[in-house]
Amino acid sequence: MNATAGQGARFGIEAGMVVMEMGYDEDVDHDLRDALADAAESDLVDEDTDEVVDAVLVWYREDDGDLVDLLVDAIVPLADNGVVWLLTPKAGRSGHVEPSEIAEAAPTAGLASTSTVSAGPDWSATRLVAPKAARSKR
Repeated sequence: MNATAGQGARFGIEAGMVVMEMGYDEDVDHDLRDALADAAESDLVDEDTDEVVDAVLVWYREDDGDLVDLLVDAIVPLADNGVVWLLTPKAGRSGHVEPSEIAEAAPTAGLASTSTVSAGPDWSATRLVAPKAARSKR
């Protein structure tokens, strides 16, 4: 399995999925972006899309504003079984976000954290999903 397919599989991204990206800046991991776009076999869409999306990549740094507001915005276009990947700088990197901040913000936004993975040399990715009970009410 090549690195591109490996990243796509780790993030649950498959061909035909629509993946939205929020919080893009020049410090993002371009190799990860390319790998996930390759796995989806399409370009990442931005937050202005009108499409229902299967996954949202949210690049978030310590000074990027209110995390709860950003996560609420991320779930608006999300399909019922979609996932939000919150990408934050690793400990020791500029813009690092404490895990406790994510743990507090996710449930306030209506999401549950399921796992955290390394998303490259500088970024960690936390997988956030709507709890099953909340999904059935949407």
